Amino acid sequence: MQTVILVIHLLLALGMIAVILVQRSEGGGLGIGGSGGGGGGGGFGVMSSRGAANLLTRTTAILAGAFMITSIILALQSNTRTEPGSILEQAPAISAPAVTEPAEDTGPAAPTR
Repeated sequence: MQTVILVIHLLLALGMIAVILVQRSEGGGLGIGGSGGGGGGGGFGVMSSRGAANLLTRTTAILAGAFMITSIILALQSNTRTEPGSILEQAPAISAPAVTEPAEDTGPAAPTR
């Protein structure tokens, strides 16, 4: 479940980036010129510069709201996990090898003929 929400969260982030980059900073969406743009009717048409700006503003607001909701859901899910928090706690216990004491040193061996 968390993976699905995370994928949706990333898609929302990419969508917001795309929608925000399409907008003009002066408020005339889609980079259309200031003289009415691509539609007719003095900037009040459906896809005129003002209409496109309103559409992009609404789309940005919807994407931002959904992004915030998925952020809250992911934060709540990560807060309620009961798994150990450290990899060291998950690792199986490894017992140390038994330490054997070295044999008593008797000195050099006598030469044999």
